[in-house]
Amino acid sequence: MIEVLTTDSQKLLHQLNTLLEQESRCQPKVCGLKLIESAHDNGLRMTARLRDFEVKDLLSLTQFFGFDTETFSLAVNLLDRFLSKMKVQAKHLGCVGLSCFYLAVKSIEEERNVPLATDLIRISQYRFTVSDLMRMEKIVLEKVCWKVKATTAFQFLQLYYSLIRETLPFERRNDLNFERLEAQLKACHCRIIFSKAKPSVLALAIIALEIQALKYVELTEGVECIQKHSKISGRDLTFWQELVSKCLTEYSSNKCSKPNGQKLKWIVSGRTARQLKHSYYRITHLPTIPETMG
Repeated sequence: MIEVLTTDSQKLLHQLNTLLEQESRCQPKVCGLKLIESAHDNGLRMTARLRDFEVKDLLSLTQFFGFDTETFSLAVNLLDRFLSKMKVQAKHLGCVGLSCFYLAVKSIEEERNVPLATDLIRISQYRFTVSDLMRMEKIVLEKVCWKVKATTAFQFLQLYYSLIRETLPFERRNDLNFERLEAQLKACHCRIIFSKAKPSVLALAIIALEIQALKYVELTEGVECIQKHSKISGRDLTFWQELVSKCLTEYSSNKCSKPNGQKLKWIVSGRTARQLKHSYYRITHLPTIPETMG
């Protein structure tokens, strides 16, 4: 467990301590998110439904370009930080969302993989110009105080996963499927309610729920140690686990509209076309969450 650490575990724990220390900075204002949740949909005001649709579009773009989940997670963080501070009209949401996405891409991805702004706009099928996007980018930067980098649930998910894996015998280390955990986090990001959770709590709730399904005692003990170290109360963890469980159940059903890559427009420059991997030209609906490995 965490009390008996390997050298690798010590490094991971040091990284975790740093993240926990920085966690409260650069997060959306919960009071602002609650205002969005309570808003009535009149076609003009920002609502939770509109925000969630925008995030699904950003997820489609993330998959289209093959960007990291970390990029998507940061884009959602930037979007929610901005929306929780500013009154955004529905007609401007696309420009705001794409600006946050582009900021995240330029912050996380390798420079050679960053698409041209013109291609990003074309693929997204928006009608605003590159100048509009650049102006909105500046506004977003000003409102987030030029602090693009933020502690995200994805970073905690990676660390918690790595720490728990360290407690397992080598032959059992693939029992916990990280690709599946990533997919579950993406589904949660598409619901505004999860932006009110602390990133550490959301990440641990996802892992704890998955481990419950595996019924592996050693993994459960690992979660309890991480929970104690991260100072997450049992009440908070249970509360968010229940919400994650409900979200994933709905996500797996036909009730949930999943991001659709088919709507993306295929007019790109030669530079961007060369960047895209072969698989991106055959993009379909968002893949289902991988099955638990038996």
